[in-house]
Amino acid sequence: MNPDPRRALPKVDLLLAHPELAGRVRRLGREPVLGVVRRVLESSRRDLAAGGQVPELAELAAQVAGELDAAAGRRTRAVLNATGVVLHTNLGRAPLSEAARVAVMEAAGYATVEYNLAAGRRGRRGAAAEALLREATGASAALIANNAAGALLLALGCLARGREVVVSRGELIEIGGEFRLPAIMEAAGVTLVEVGTTNRTHLHDYAQALSGASGAVLAVHPSNYRVEGFTTSPELAALAALAHEHGLPLLHDLGSGLLGGPLGGQLGGPLGAEPTVAGSLAAGADLVVFSGDKLLGGPQAGLVVGHANLVGRLARHPVARAVRADKLTIAALEATLAAHLAGRRDELPVWRALLLSPADLRPRAAELGSRPQRRRQRRCPRAAALAAALGPAAQLRCPRAQVRRAEQQGTPHGQLVAPPGEVGGQGRLKRGDGELVGTHRPGDRMPGEPPDQVRMPHHQPGLGPAEQLVTREHHQVGPGGQAASDRRFRPKWTPKLAA
Repeated sequence: MNPDPRRALPKVDLLLAHPELAGRVRRLGREPVLGVVRRVLESSRRDLAAGGQVPELAELAAQVAGELDAAAGRRTRAVLNATGVVLHTNLGRAPLSEAARVAVMEAAGYATVEYNLAAGRRGRRGAAAEALLREATGASAALIANNAAGALLLALGCLARGREVVVSRGELIEIGGEFRLPAIMEAAGVTLVEVGTTNRTHLHDYAQALSGASGAVLAVHPSNYRVEGFTTSPELAALAALAHEHGLPLLHDLGSGLLGGPLGGQLGGPLGAEPTVAGSLAAGADLVVFSGDKLLGGPQAGLVVGHANLVGRLARHPVARAVRADKLTIAALEATLAAHLAGRRDELPVWRALLLSPADLRPRAAELGSRPQRRRQRRCPRAAALAAALGPAAQLRCPRAQVRRAEQQGTPHGQLVAPPGEVGGQGRLKRGDGELVGTHRPGDRMPGEPPDQVRMPHHQPGLGPAEQLVTREHHQVGPGGQAASDRRFRPKWTPKLAA
């Protein structure tokens, strides 16, 4: 009788002790690695039951290591935003300023989140940040939630639950992650009443929809898209007057969070027509809801400013406790608002990026592009000298792994890249064959050395662009005057031209 092949699988402890996994056990802890080991072994048992082959121990260890590394790679990590999108939702929107980061670090321990040091008794969460918000916007009251959707949910549920809320059909936005405004309104317990059309909504459309069942009027700024052409919508001031005639509050979901008011905030270019928080309040909006991590340049937060009686009702609502901001958010928000009020908006990374011109960016791009070449020159000085002798068309490549191996062996390596037609000397190569990629090793002669000791690369006919090989025969004169050939410099032709 054939033995069960599943018995040939290694024991868990043997797999955990494999060199491929031992370091990960020390770094990640035994339990996380053990969980993946058990899953991999269980998967192998199913494969063997289906007629598969018994995997080697090293193969199983590599599979476990791969799953662990993949899981670690999915964790949040710092990245360089090269997308061209300053406020990128997938990359965390606004990066925090240095002052905000310091504030977060200080608040990470014990902090005066709900304690009044001057009075020596319990205080109110977010009181200092709310005072800064009032000063920055000119509002009579402010409230901080964990995000703008939570703030809107709180406002709708508190002021209009069980009643109708009128909104233009062209403003029924999707806020990201497939969450849409109608779904938020439904969760808040209000009845959505759409008016107008996608591209045109008139003031009389709102007037016809208002009734005794209405609880509020909602205006939404579509900050991440525009409808252009044959469009119309009423001015915010006219909409506020209509709502107030019917005894209803006007909620303005501003989204982007450009402060405006005493801080200026009016910009040219694409942001020139962006509405401001101060402008919405001046137009008659009773509550303005906006984000903290967009044009404000701070942490993710939902900020509500407006009339004190309405903000007070929101603060006392049970949902306010569910959507309140944590201490790290409040600390970062305080530092961000303080920068705005002090006139130091250039300290905020979002604003530094938004206000840059092409003339500002070109020197940075040139500097960034030259850094790899300078690093390669430091790592591979002899190859760098050869590249310099070949001229400005030559590039120097010095792979990191190759450098590490060379440093261990005491033999620095580099790679040269030069477009065809740019390599001087005997055997000039035809343009269009590809790029010259060679490896320089200690002992290779530099350009300018005696020609009887160095022969320049020569063309080998009969090979395609991707197959061209160029051999440089390095002659060293040994004892007795005999030349010994050492074919250690073997550049390869590839179709891709050097940039």
